[in-house]
Amino acid sequence: MQAYQLNILDAARLIEAGQLSPVELTRSVLERARQQEDRISAYVALAADQAMADARQAEAEIRRGDYRGVLHGIPYTLKDLIDAAGLPTTASSRVRRHHLAAADSAVAAQLRQAGMILTGKTHTHEFAFGLTTPQSNNPWAPERSPGGSSGGSAAAVAYGGALAALGTDTGGSIRVPAALCGLVGLKPTYDLVSRQGVVPLSGSLDHVGPIARTVADAAAILDVIAARPAAPAESYRQGLDQGVAGLRVGVPGNYFHERVAPEILAALREQQAELAAAGAVLVEVGIPLADLILPTQWGLIAPEAAAYHRDDLLRAPQLYGEEVRTLLEACMLVPDSDYAQARRARVALQAAWRRMFADIDLLLVPTVPHTAPLHGQDSFIWPDGSEESVASAYIRLSTPANVLGLPALTVPVGLDRAGLPFGAQLIGRPYDERTVLRAGQLIENSRQIRFDRPRA
Repeated sequence: MQAYQLNILDAARLIEAGQLSPVELTRSVLERARQQEDRISAYVALAADQAMADARQAEAEIRRGDYRGVLHGIPYTLKDLIDAAGLPTTASSRVRRHHLAAADSAVAAQLRQAGMILTGKTHTHEFAFGLTTPQSNNPWAPERSPGGSSGGSAAAVAYGGALAALGTDTGGSIRVPAALCGLVGLKPTYDLVSRQGVVPLSGSLDHVGPIARTVADAAAILDVIAARPAAPAESYRQGLDQGVAGLRVGVPGNYFHERVAPEILAALREQQAELAAAGAVLVEVGIPLADLILPTQWGLIAPEAAAYHRDDLLRAPQLYGEEVRTLLEACMLVPDSDYAQARRARVALQAAWRRMFADIDLLLVPTVPHTAPLHGQDSFIWPDGSEESVASAYIRLSTPANVLGLPALTVPVGLDRAGLPFGAQLIGRPYDERTVLRAGQLIENSRQIRFDRPRA
């Protein structure tokens, strides 16, 4: 196994034992990126020289006994919405082509303090307003999308150009690309992780979280970036292997199982059986007020996105890509009364979901209804003959956790007939990431398919 193929905790054990140096690991990751970038185009920019300098510094610190923990010396990347001092934050848009970050975002500062090594910035769907990231390719099949909007971040981790990444998630933008690239993606509870220094899409829906190769790796990153630091005994990595005996797992009879590929539904039933065999109690539930979820999401995102972009859109509309410009122009037409209604609808949804969660500990649902689309593919045709746009299909299953601010984790669980990955999604109560991660760990341990690396 090459160093770039390691997950974080395995690499950390080797680093702490003196069997692998941060310099060796970072060099392996950067060489892999140079080999793959022409084919995948995950990165906006590689910060290779600075990364190697940081790796040499980390190596010297560890040699003199100043080991900061499992993230020390580990290479990672940032979605190009998240500031890192001295690097551009372009949001993959010409609107910000001259932007250079003067300071670290809160999360970049936290990871720098933990000793992580930033390898560069990765592509996003322009201003995170989309689910496909057209600039980047899926390492499992380069003719296909890696998902979005954190598609470059997921692609880089999937091919070995980083051991982990930070992305943002407004309607599924961490979980969708993680699922389509065979990775773990965690959207924490709203406001658990700081958004300071992150270009917004929709302030009341935006979340920052990790994309990684394992559940434990995602937990290790959350330990550092959570705004409510846990005591060592309360680390998100503690108790991951505790099992799920006694957990009440909600199995929805509506919404999450509608217009989903049969292979994904079959894999989900297998995961339900695995959890039940491990002692979880499956509870049939109905998703309350399901018809309000998508209208509420649009009613929130449209005015919030319009407010952020209004000045630039009026000043220089030609600098936006056609797709995003059209969306933002539509957002500017949404009346204030719709925003007020959406906020009231969210309150009603939160109350209804609290009642549902009184009977369960978490939901187990698909992350995506379909595997990665071809570049340029506009829609999916479902078995009942209905047609749905790609963007609508992906956001439909992921956005409930954004509207409600709930923690949600995707774990890879299967491959379709074309050999493309997909994931199962676990949604929990506010600030109960530990239960979500624990159930995700059991799924990861029990799955029959290895997701070490795409074939290429």
